[in-house]
Amino acid sequence: MSREDVRRTMASWEAESVAYQERHRPDLNRWDVLAWGVSNIPEDQIQALGDVAGLRALELGCGACQFGIKVAMRGADVTGLDFSANQLAAAEPNFVETGIRFPLVRASAEELPFADATFDLIFCDHGAMTFADPHATVPEAARVLRAGGRLVFNMSTPIIWLCWPPEEGPPGRELLRPYFGMGRMVWSESDPCVDWQLTYGAWIRLFRSSGFVIDDLIELRPGQEVDTTYSEFAPVDWLRDFPGEHIWKLRKEPS
Repeated sequence: MSREDVRRTMASWEAESVAYQERHRPDLNRWDVLAWGVSNIPEDQIQALGDVAGLRALELGCGACQFGIKVAMRGADVTGLDFSANQLAAAEPNFVETGIRFPLVRASAEELPFADATFDLIFCDHGAMTFADPHATVPEAARVLRAGGRLVFNMSTPIIWLCWPPEEGPPGRELLRPYFGMGRMVWSESDPCVDWQLTYGAWIRLFRSSGFVIDDLIELRPGQEVDTTYSEFAPVDWLRDFPGEHIWKLRKEPS
């Protein structure tokens, strides 16, 4: 990602942070359950993270730390990283409400300010792995993970990207974008935010070249009823028929 891309995406989040937190607080601030994605699939159901007790963990793109707080509640020693000052500032009320507090770092996921082999686990749920260049973030994640450490992240799938219309709107049941045209995407002129997506083959080659092995790819499928504040992402019947989100579970190979 270019420096200009970093500035564009950061400006978008600085402008939208307050509205985003207000709109999605009913989803994000459910302290009684750790759940993934727009459909709130419980971690206890899919076991994407597994036992995190005692692990030194980093959340890439932590926002207001709701997900990280719930991981910390399960015994992980969490550090949160985000490049939006407004998103990080929104964490304080959540720390006060839950009594959970951990260090926050304002930095880009493409240039992690940590020493090699610092963490046992890196995770995010639609965080920096969506908004930063994976050609930079994946090698950086590998660098700061210890041997055997895990990178676990949820993001939209290439499939939903193919079905999203050129402008804002729900995905349909026809392919509207070229599969081999994925990569860097600016969705509209009115929103400067940059998103990233790769083909499945490109993801796999990037993981392997960065020293990861793939333990699993969990395709999230909601039940018939979904209680979510992210209804604009996709209709429930679409998400029941096609994977709109998936979780990559990766493990760093010993060097």
